[in-house]
Amino acid sequence: MKAKKGLEGIIADESAISKVIPEKSSLIYRGYSAEELAKHSSFLAVVYLLWKGELPSQNALDQFREQEKQARKTDKRILNTLKECAKAHPMDALRTAVSMAGSLDDSTWDDTDEVLEKKAMNLLSNIPLWIAAHSRFRNNLSFIEHDINKSFIENFFLMCFETVPKKEVLSAFEASLILYAEHGFNASTFTSRVITSTTSDIYSAVAGAIGSLKGPLHGGANEQVMYMMKEIGKPENAKEWMLTALKEKRKIMGFGHRVYKKGDSRVPQMFACAKAMAEVTNNTKWIEMYTILRDTMLEQKNIYPNLDFPAGPAYYMMGFDIEVFTPLFVMSRISGWTAHIMEQRKSNRIIRPLCEYTGPIEKTVPLKGVL
Repeated sequence: MKAKKGLEGIIADESAISKVIPEKSSLIYRGYSAEELAKHSSFLAVVYLLWKGELPSQNALDQFREQEKQARKTDKRILNTLKECAKAHPMDALRTAVSMAGSLDDSTWDDTDEVLEKKAMNLLSNIPLWIAAHSRFRNNLSFIEHDINKSFIENFFLMCFETVPKKEVLSAFEASLILYAEHGFNASTFTSRVITSTTSDIYSAVAGAIGSLKGPLHGGANEQVMYMMKEIGKPENAKEWMLTALKEKRKIMGFGHRVYKKGDSRVPQMFACAKAMAEVTNNTKWIEMYTILRDTMLEQKNIYPNLDFPAGPAYYMMGFDIEVFTPLFVMSRISGWTAHIMEQRKSNRIIRPLCEYTGPIEKTVPLKGVL
C-alpha cells in the first residue's frame, strides 16, 4: 500500500464529536450545525455539548457556568513564570503554563471520568487567565485579577483590557469561539489523541496540541493573515498585491482547506463578526481589503477563504495584539481537544501507524575501518 503524504484521505479512527460535510460545506457538532450554534447558542453551552453529547437544559447550563467560575484560580507560581517569559511568543508562554499546571497537579495520573472532566474544566477556565496575564506582562502592564461575578467572555475582556466592551463585541467574540471550538481530526486534535493514546496525562496532550496549533499552516494562520493585511496597507493596494503574490507563487495564508473544497462553512458567520467589528470601530478598511483579496483569489484561482481569513481582522479590530490571535484559538479549541481526549480514553488503542520505508536495504557493515 502506497503511503499518503499528510495522511490525506486516511480514516484514522472514529469519533462522535464532530463531522465536516464537504459536499454541503457544513460542519456539525454532535449533530448540530456549528453555524447555527454560533448564531443562537453560548460558548459554554457548546462546551457542554462537546463534552457530554447533548445541549444542556437551562438548569444544567447554570450549574456548568458556576463550575467554570469556581474553577478560575490565580496561581502565583504560574503567573511568575509567565512574567519571566513576558517577551516570548504567547503560544510558547501558554504551552509553558499548561505544562507547569500539570507539574503542580498531584492527581496527574488519575484519569477517571470525573477527574478528567474536572481537569478539562480547570484548563478551560484558566487558559483565558494565562493568556490575559501574559498579554499584559508583555505590554508592561500589571495583572488584573479575575472577577467571579463576570461571565466567561466578560471576565476575559476585563482581564485583558480592564474593561468590558460593548455587547456587539462580546457577541462577535463568543461566536468566534464557537466556530473555532472543534473541527474533527485536524493536526492539533490528532496530536492530542496520539499523546492520549499512550495513556499519558491531559496536560501533556494539551501542551502537544498547543505546539501543533502554533504552526502557520494550522492555527498560526490567523496571525499571518493580519500581518499580510498590514503589509498591503490599504484597500487600493489589495488587488495588485494579490496578483503579484500569485504570480510569484507566494504562500497566501487564509485561503484553501484540506477538507472544504467549495468554501469553509464557518466563514460567512465569522465574516459577519468582522463586519460587526468594523461598525463598532467605525473603520471599514480591513473589510474592504478582505473583500478585494477574497474576490481576486476566487477570480484567479477559484480558491475560497478559510476561517482564519476573517478571524484575523475581526480579532484585530477587537483590540488584541496579533501574536495573541492563536492563543485565542486555543481558548476555544481546548473544548474540542478535551472532548477528544475524553473520547480517546474511553475506547483507547495506542495510535501507532506504519510508514513506507524508502531507504537502502541490507547494507553490509565493513569489517575494517569501523569507528
